[in-house]
Amino acid sequence: MAPFDRILLCYDSTPEGRRALRCGAALALQLGAETHLLSMLDLPFWSSGFDVLSNIQTDVDQQAAQEILEEGLDKLRALGVTATGHLSVGSAVDEIPKVANALSVDLIVIGHRPGGSFARWLTGENHALLLNRVSCGVLFEVGK
Repeated sequence: MAPFDRILLCYDSTPEGRRALRCGAALALQLGAETHLLSMLDLPFWSSGFDVLSNIQTDVDQQAAQEILEEGLDKLRALGVTATGHLSVGSAVDEIPKVANALSVDLIVIGHRPGGSFARWLTGENHALLLNRVSCGVLFEVGK
């Protein structure tokens, strides 16, 4: 088994995300791994241009993503894990590999619920996109 010295936890505050966060925290503690936490801001309207309403919604969404990131960091601290937080804007299938590769992580931990926030890129023809874009392990905590 390859060593996991650097772990990226992807957190969205869903029940599956919380389970994945606990799982990733346990792994990080057991392995003494450097830990990073990623909160995503997925804005589908970015490609359709900017207007006043979009800018207002962007501010609200960015604030919500920042709160989710802080919540995740707080939960990790409570579990005894020190992590570096990252906030990324864009689609999960693009941003997770970008952050993972930039940080040279050995493992990505993601919560997944069919129909959930990460499901849209795990289904259909996009199911392998994440795996094709990273050179590390990926651990999915699958919900019901």
